[in-house]
Amino acid sequence: MPQPVKVSETTELLPFLFTAYPDVKRTKVRQWLKFGAVLINGVPTTRFNTQLQPGDVVSVRSEKAAREQNLLPPGMTVLHEDPEIIVVNKPENLLTIASEAEREETAYAYLTDYVKRGRPQSRDRIWIVHRLDRETSGLMIFARTIEAKETLQTNWDQAEKCYLAVVEGTMRDDAGTMHSHLDENSPYKVYPGPPSERTREAITHYRVLKRGSDRTLVSLRLETGRRHQIRVQLAALGHPIVGDVKYEARTDPAKRLGLHSHTLKLSHPVTGEALSFESPLPLELVRLV
Repeated sequence: MPQPVKVSETTELLPFLFTAYPDVKRTKVRQWLKFGAVLINGVPTTRFNTQLQPGDVVSVRSEKAAREQNLLPPGMTVLHEDPEIIVVNKPENLLTIASEAEREETAYAYLTDYVKRGRPQSRDRIWIVHRLDRETSGLMIFARTIEAKETLQTNWDQAEKCYLAVVEGTMRDDAGTMHSHLDENSPYKVYPGPPSERTREAITHYRVLKRGSDRTLVSLRLETGRRHQIRVQLAALGHPIVGDVKYEARTDPAKRLGLHSHTLKLSHPVTGEALSFESPLPLELVRLV
């Protein structure tokens, strides 16, 4: 396949492709776009007039890979795939796994179709290792074998999981640790409380990346993985995540929760190789800060 090319000046996608790949017939270039084989910064597009900015990276994948990717919903992309694991970028407003209210539109269901390559009779399947809230976007890892699932979950506390959040207000401290006990017994909402048999310890380390007049971009590293942990603790700190009405947010400027699973570092469950994945903050959240 053609080599990726970095954009040096503002331009539209189609003329850029013609210039970047002069030896490729123009009908072939248009075919790349039609089948979703063109990616901008790793995200596929079919729009010929997409505006490119300096620093963007344009790449081309095979049409076969593009057709397989079309088995996934918009915004969900595969970042890594091997016989034991598959790492994806999940869009916001997509459940990890089925609930009573939603059975089919889930990351698990879509990814199952993807690994089966559209062949329902295929025995290929995936296993859930961890979950992201429906409203949260970003990195997720699934296992391709039951052995990989068990190994990943056994060592999950050793994996480094970092999130980015846009929160309301200007956070005072440059860095710190949020330490609390959370009651997860309600199916709808998590509550902080004193240590008891009903609560579980939750620890999150945070670092301010950028401050605005009324919002702050903060990086968060999980030491524990409780349900809604980041959302509850930031709200308790007086800085709820934008768009998080459930936890007292007053604003929703991006029409979505301002939380994104940004980096994931862990050991491969079979080879032991150190793996590192990163998903950039979505553009609608970047614009807020």
